[in-house]
Order: sequence, then C-alpha cells, then structure tokens
Amino acid sequence: MRQSDDTRFIPMTSIRAGRGEEAAQGVFYFTNQIVNVVMIQSQYHHEWVLVDTGMPGGAAKVRQHAAHWFGKHGKPVAMLLTHGHFDHTGSIVDLLKDWNVPVYAHPLEFPYLTGAQNYPAPDNTVDGGLLAKISMLYPHHAIDISECLQRLPETRKVPFLPEWEWIHVPGHSPGQVAFYRRRDGVLISGDAVITVRQDKLLDVLLQKEEVNGPPRYLTTDWNAAWESAKKLQELQPQTMIPGHGKAVRGQALATGLQRLVNEFQTIAIPSHGKYVNATVPLIPS
Repeated sequence: MRQSDDTRFIPMTSIRAGRGEEAAQGVFYFTNQIVNVVMIQSQYHHEWVLVDTGMPGGAAKVRQHAAHWFGKHGKPVAMLLTHGHFDHTGSIVDLLKDWNVPVYAHPLEFPYLTGAQNYPAPDNTVDGGLLAKISMLYPHHAIDISECLQRLPETRKVPFLPEWEWIHVPGHSPGQVAFYRRRDGVLISGDAVITVRQDKLLDVLLQKEEVNGPPRYLTTDWNAAWESAKKLQELQPQTMIPGHGKAVRGQALATGLQRLVNEFQTIAIPSHGKYVNATVPLIPS
C-alpha cells in the first residue's frame, strides 16, 4: 500500500480543528484541520465504521478520537470512503497499517485508489477565493490500497451498518457517494453538499456556515454535481454531516438545501474555470 507520490502536509486549519461531537445517535464526527472524519457505531455491540480518513498526517488525530469514543483498544470493522481526494484519504495507509480492515468505495473511484489513474489536477484558474488560487499545491495523484479495497454492494446496503444505504452523488468525483440513515434522516454528504464556501480562506478559517455546492477547484462535472445536490435535497434529511463545515439540522438544513438546488448556478457553479461547461447547465429534471 502507498499514499500518493505527491502527498504532503497541507498547512491549513480552521477554528473547528480537533473538535468532535455526536451529531446524531451513534454518529460522531471531528474536524481534522478543514475536513470532517465520521465514525458510526454499528447496531452490533462494540463495532464501529470509519468514514473517510482526513488530511495527510492526520492518523494520530483519528486514533485519538476513536479511542475517546470507542475505547483505546478499539478499531473499526471497516472503512467507507465518500471519495478518494487527498483530504479524505490522506491518512488511510497509516491507519490501515494498524487496523488492516476492508475499505469500501464506489467502483468508479477504484482507478484513483489502486494507483491506476490520477485525479484531474486542481483548477487554480477557477472563479473563487485564495484557497482555489493555491490549489495547485494540493495532492491529486492516485493512492494504492488495492489489497484492502472492496466494492460497495450493488444492493446499496452499507456493510456492517444495516440501517444505512449509500447513494451515488457524482460531479465532484466520478464515484462519490453519500451515506443515509432513513429512520432519522441522518445524511453524510461527503463533498456533494458542504456547509462552508471551501475556496474562501476566511470562510474556512472561521467555518462560516453556508449550505453550498462542492469545492470549486476539484469539481469536474457541474451538471452531475447539480443533479447530486437535488438527489440529496429530495431525501429531506434532518441532520447533515458534510465533508467540510459544521453539521446542520432542521429548518436551517431544509432551507439551505432548497435554496442551493434552486440557485445552484449562482451559488455553486463558478463563472469560469477549465472544468466549467461553456454552455449554461440545464436545470435538473
């Protein structure tokens, strides 16, 4: 196994860095610098599942929070990936060396998780703030976790979590998925919908709350991203834990999602950039 050959520590942080909370029954998350790592307790006694692994160099923080919530000798029974970008898989090899558990992802993400293909380079020309302008510094080469990698079941059931289902939400990456618990409307949205304007440095530092589309500098299909936002809004979730930003609940979430879907072209889609379609995107059907 290996991390990408361009992996590096990224000196970015936010006021939420290191903070953790139980966002819903048995669903915990903490912010690793600027990205959220989620831990879900299974219905089975003492079992839990890790969703995403945080930034490069973040393994110690993941272990620390796991020990706090599940005991110092506990390890997950599996890892789930919303997608394979560097800020969601940055610590995965370090963690797998200790934990050696299966990792489940959508098959469309496999090329980036098996060393076969690099992600498209971040677009530092995209319309956006400072974090977009310096995005050429962000790792985008493939990692290789082939020996642990498994496909999410075609049934859309989530391994070890019988109450959960996975939902394909491409646009930010081809095989991005979200995870949803229908009984209480808990949604782990990955980067399909986030709650901070991720390209703006001050917004990220202060974690300014705003239901928004995916990070601009790494999103390559804006029509698909709009469709994915609509798909998640139609679930009418009660609690959403995004890949970036604070968890949002209740009316603030419902209002934010509806506004995002209705105004996606002005809220989320940049006015220019190499991945922005030259034509006006169609309103999702």
